[in-house]
Amino acid sequence: MTDDGKGINGLRTSTNLVRGGTNRSNFQETSEAIFATSGYIYRTAEEAEAAFKGENDKYVYSRFSNPTVTMFEQRMALLEGNDACRATATGMAAVFASLMCMLKSGDRVVASRALFGSCLFVISEVLPRYGIDVEIVDGTDLDQWDQALSRPTKAVFLETPSNPGLEVIDLEVVADLTHKSGGRLVVDNVFASPVLQKPMAFGADVVVYSATKHIDGQGRVLGGAILGDPEFMVDHLAPFLRHTGPALSPFNAWTLLKGLETIDLRVKAMCDNASEIAAWMAARADIARVVYPGADDHPQRLLVNKQMSGPGSLIGFEVPGGKENAFKFLNALRLIDISNNLGDAKSIVTHPATTTHQRLSKDDRAALGITQGYVRISVGLEDTADVMEDIDQALIKST
Repeated sequence: MTDDGKGINGLRTSTNLVRGGTNRSNFQETSEAIFATSGYIYRTAEEAEAAFKGENDKYVYSRFSNPTVTMFEQRMALLEGNDACRATATGMAAVFASLMCMLKSGDRVVASRALFGSCLFVISEVLPRYGIDVEIVDGTDLDQWDQALSRPTKAVFLETPSNPGLEVIDLEVVADLTHKSGGRLVVDNVFASPVLQKPMAFGADVVVYSATKHIDGQGRVLGGAILGDPEFMVDHLAPFLRHTGPALSPFNAWTLLKGLETIDLRVKAMCDNASEIAAWMAARADIARVVYPGADDHPQRLLVNKQMSGPGSLIGFEVPGGKENAFKFLNALRLIDISNNLGDAKSIVTHPATTTHQRLSKDDRAALGITQGYVRISVGLEDTADVMEDIDQALIKST
């Protein structure tokens, strides 16, 4: 991104979100086309040979690449301010591929403790099965990062803000320590979205997304995205994706392209709504605590201001009375839906201790602040008065 806000193609972000990566067919369609095809035809046997050798730009097979998927990848790269992006079928496919494409038995990985449940499972359960050494640290404790990365490390994985505790990690410091240890820093940027945070600007080497969240933002499709430096993308990621096949479907790619057209508007409006609701919650006596990156009392408030252009759409809060009252609160909601998704146009709420993080031990949940009364809400685009009225009546019935 240049000083005047222009991307590498000379256009600014809002323009790229609508037009970036568009590749029209001979029919000159207004909207991007869905290329619903598994394979492609070659005019000659020589052309087919050259395509498989990588000597031309011919599409070979939609497990490898597809025109609609390519448009999504190019638009994501422009939004991130990066040279390349590869799409995957889901966010977890993106996480797994970003790590496994560069790891082998005997390698070492360091990760933050505050992770989405499936990410933590991959790090702590799956990787060790392949002979990969894993060390888990408190992501907000820079001394722990310093100590863990004093030994050679192949990859570092973290998410910031974290799921669901909304901890914020100093990307610049961790990136510097990672590089000194000889490793690559992989950042799950799903909570911030590419609108609010650019991890590569702070030294991250690889950024992964669940495109299911803010990028689609309307609860329609699954998808993932991986962005990284040219060496990583070409030498490590591309062959891994080609031969393992976690391909994004053309229809889902098209839907995500439509989501990108409005992501900037949606995320900023959701941040405004979340900020208003979080402040209203903090003033209530019947809520034990509120965790929101935009609040002045957030433990990493200075980092939020440094790394993010907005506070995000996620709020964590404590319902007094543990699981019983938290469930009463959830069941009393009339407008807000119970769902483990996030980043949606509709406000949705979940109870992490019994859903996304229920596989963690009691001690591990306690270390992350995931109590039986902790609730996570993803604020949508409804009128904030309606959302607050719904929360108010549900709290009255539950406490």
